[in-house]
Amino acid sequence: MFNSNNLQGIAIAASFILFSPWALAMESNIESVVQSNLDAYNQRDIDGFMASISGEIELYGYGNPEPSLAGAAAVRDFYLQLFENSPGLKSTILSRIVIGNKVIDHESITGRNGSDELVELVLIYEVENQQIVRITVIRPGHN
Repeated sequence: MFNSNNLQGIAIAASFILFSPWALAMESNIESVVQSNLDAYNQRDIDGFMASISGEIELYGYGNPEPSLAGAAAVRDFYLQLFENSPGLKSTILSRIVIGNKVIDHESITGRNGSDELVELVLIYEVENQQIVRITVIRPGHN
C-alpha cells in the first residue's frame, strides 16, 4: 500500500527521470531524427528523407484505424513522386512539441505538387531506435 512518503518518493524519482540530462538528451535525439527528415523533405532529397524512416513505417490520417501508407517502399514511392512534382516544396515549422518518443509539428507547407496553395498540417512523428516508425497527420477541419 502506498502512503504519502512512498508517493513523494515516487514523484521525486519520476521528476528525476523526466527532467534528467539523460531524458533531455533522449528527446533531443528524437527531435534531431525528425529535423533531419524535415531538412531532407525541404531539399527534396529522397535518400536523405528515407534515411530516418523505418522499414516498418506507417502513415495514418488522424482518426483512421488503417494506415494510408505502410512500409518503406510505399512511402518512398509516394514521396519520390511528390518531390518530382513539387520543385518549390517547402515546409516551415510553426510550432514543435517534443514529448517522450513523439515530435508534434504544426507545419505550413507551400509548393506541394506545384500549387501556390498554403497547406497547414499537424504531424505526429513517433520515433524508435533513431527511426520514424509512425506518422499521424491531422488536416484542417478534421474533428
